[in-house]
Amino acid sequence: MTTLRPAELSDAPALAAALVRNREHMRPWEPWRPESFYTVAGQEERLADPDARRWLCCDEGRVVGQFVLTGIVLGPLCSANLGYWVDAEYTGRGLATRSVEEICRTGLDELGLHRIEAGTVLHNHASQRVLTKAGFEEFGVAPRFLHIDGAWRDHRLFQRILHDGPPPGVPGR
Repeated sequence: MTTLRPAELSDAPALAAALVRNREHMRPWEPWRPESFYTVAGQEERLADPDARRWLCCDEGRVVGQFVLTGIVLGPLCSANLGYWVDAEYTGRGLATRSVEEICRTGLDELGLHRIEAGTVLHNHASQRVLTKAGFEEFGVAPRFLHIDGAWRDHRLFQRILHDGPPPGVPGR
């Protein structure tokens, strides 16, 4: 049984192993990474980043996915960007959809976010299905958005509006 939990600095070795194991699987969807990214030290650095919230999907202690909110902006925007990946052996089981739904609940309940945004390369239909099933709506295409797999790739942009109330701390209308 898989579980989703907040990532901890002590997860760096298991996370590095999962990334090495899935390097080829993720190549068509991820930016180029230096070799240091795939090391324990590289993952310790990422896990220590105070500007990101990370969760790991684990199966009996083995990391089989990662979900991250970055670009978290509160105040009148109350928004964040979602990124994620799932181990090649675990795709197609609903794990990503369930995890994205949980991240959205956490974004609303713990961070007070109004919206979460995500993007996929145009041909990543599996990830687009995950986002759609988790309540995201496509709102555009960003030309040459990220350098992925050797070229600047267009991305489909998705968002999920989590609530329409005022930002935390702002009186209601």
